[in-house]
Amino acid sequence: MTVIGPPTPYDPELAAALEQIVPLLASLMSGEVPAGDQPALMVPLTDEDLTRNGRFSVEERSVPGPPDSPEISLLIIRPVDAPGPTPVFYHTHGGGMITGDNRLGLDSVLTWAEEFGAAVVSVEYRLAPATPHPGPIEDVYAGLEWVAANAVSLGIDPSRVVIAGASAGGGLTAALALLARDRGGPAVVGQVLMCPMLDDRNDTVSAVQMTGLGVWDSQANAAGWGALLGEARGTADVSPYAAPARATDLRNLPPALVDVGSAETFRDEAVAYASAIWQAGGQCELHVWPGGFHGYDGFVPHAALSEDTREARLRWLRRLLGA
Repeated sequence: MTVIGPPTPYDPELAAALEQIVPLLASLMSGEVPAGDQPALMVPLTDEDLTRNGRFSVEERSVPGPPDSPEISLLIIRPVDAPGPTPVFYHTHGGGMITGDNRLGLDSVLTWAEEFGAAVVSVEYRLAPATPHPGPIEDVYAGLEWVAANAVSLGIDPSRVVIAGASAGGGLTAALALLARDRGGPAVVGQVLMCPMLDDRNDTVSAVQMTGLGVWDSQANAAGWGALLGEARGTADVSPYAAPARATDLRNLPPALVDVGSAETFRDEAVAYASAIWQAGGQCELHVWPGGFHGYDGFVPHAALSEDTREARLRWLRRLLGA
C-alpha cells in the first residue's frame, strides 16, 4: 500500500500570493458552474491589450462548427506587415471545462507570437454542462480544420502549426493532437500542454495530497469533469478524446512540451502522460516546477518560478521552430 505524505510545499514567493488569490476564486473552487461573470482574476484581455502596442491586428470571426452544430468564434491575431507566411499558435483556453473564453490566457501566447513573428488563433468552444462531450473537442477540432483550410488567406504557414493550451485547454489540446492523428486531419508540428487537465478519474496521489488546497483541487476537478461527462465520469466508458489519460496508443503524435507545478492536482497525471508518450516512442519534454500551484505563472507572472517557466517554454519553441 502506498503511503501518501503531506502536501508538497509551495514555493515561498508563490505561497504569499496564493493567500490573496484563493478568496477571489472561491466560487470556482467550490465546483459551482459560473452563472454570470468570470472570477475577477480571469478577466480576459481587451482588443487594445491584444494588439501589443499596434504590433498585431485583431479580428473575431465566426466560422463553421462541427456538423449539425452552431458556428464557432475564432479570435485571429496576426502580426502587422509580416514579410511572408507565419507560424501560428492555435490556442485553446482553460477554465475547467465550465468557464472562460477565447481571450483567456493569451498573454503568454502573445509573447511567443512576438518572439517568432507568429499569428495566434484562439478558439471559442461550447462549455459544459450546457454542452457535454464531445461538443467542446469537436468545436476545437473544427476550428483547427478551418485554420488549415484557410492558411493562405490568413498568411499562415500550414507546416508550422503549434497547438497549445493550459488547464482544461491543455487537456483539449492533447485530445486535439489525438483526434487530428486519428482522423488524418491537419498537420501539427508541436503541442504545448501547460498544467493540463487530462484524467477524469481524479484519483492520483497529487489529487489526494492537494485536496482542499490551492486553486483547483479534487472537488473542483470532480465538478468540472462531471459537467463534461455526467455519470460516465470515472467509468470505463470515457473516450480518450475527452480525457487523454485514457488513451492507450500515443504513437505518432507531434512533439510535446508538458509542464506542471509540483504542488497541484494535475502533477501526477501530467507526469504519467509524458511517460506514456516516451513509452510509445514519442518526443516529450517534461517540467515539474517545484512549489508551483495550478496556473501560478498566469496568476503571479513576476515570480521567479513563473519567469523560469516561461523562459523554458520559449527555449523549447525555439528548438521546435528552428528559431
